[in-house]
Parts: sequence; structure tokens; C-alpha cells
Amino acid sequence: MKIPQGILQATVSTADETAEEGCGMNRSANAQARTAAAVHIEQRRSERTPLVIRVDYSAVDSLFSEFTRDINEGGLFIETDEPCVVDTVVKLSFDLPAAEEPIRVQGRVVWVTAGDKPGMGIEFEDLDSTARARINNLVRALRNDPVENA
Repeated sequence: MKIPQGILQATVSTADETAEEGCGMNRSANAQARTAAAVHIEQRRSERTPLVIRVDYSAVDSLFSEFTRDINEGGLFIETDEPCVVDTVVKLSFDLPAAEEPIRVQGRVVWVTAGDKPGMGIEFEDLDSTARARINNLVRALRNDPVENA
């Protein structure tokens, strides 16, 4: 199996899982269990930095509002009991601390998890240079002084 390069994480999925679409909509318990049991292969380019902020996202004509658990230069993790299936395209909107305007970006679900902290890893797609710089500056600041910024 060839592992895709440059994503947060790759997930091995069955054909049944990828045939289903959406986020928490009419997903069977079996599909959720298969998704939760997917094999994760680390491909993250940057270490995650803890950050809890509200993120609004839409997928398959549905709107959601949840919280992030962490962020890095390539994406973020959204905590949710009903994650989207792998490869779902989502439109994200979130405010960084002390920011005047929200970040709006398209992303793709690259992995999901269940258990104590269920959710999904989102990889940013086509992030503009201004938004990328804002995220990078925040991540660097949080990594340099995690106690003060927590």
C-alpha cells in the first residue's frame, strides 16, 4: 500500500466506510465502529499544539459547531461524538485568540477516532498566505510559552 504524503494522518478504510457520506448523519453503529477501528499511520509534518477554540464547519449541507483540541500548521483536531467520514470535505470558520477576523478555509477529514476523546483530524486545503501566517505565529507563540498561553 502506498502511503499518501503530506497529510496529517492517513487512515486505512474499507469500501463500506468510504461509500457513506456526511458528518454524524444517519451513520450506522457498524460504520462508526469500523471508522473508529481504522488503522492510523502518522504522517504529520508538525507537532500538534494544544488549543481549545470554537470552530464552525459545514459538510454535505449541514452546519456544526464544536471545539478544537489542538492545531498545527497543517490542520486541526475537532472534538465531536459524530465525526464526518474520512475524506469528507468541510468548510471551516474559526477565530484565533486576539484576531480581528475569523480564519475561513476548506479542509478534508483525514482521520477519525472514538473512545474517551472522539473526533476528527482535518487537513487544511488551499489556506491563503495571510491565514497561514496567522496560524503559524500563534502555534509558535504557544510552543514557546505554553503556560502563559494556556
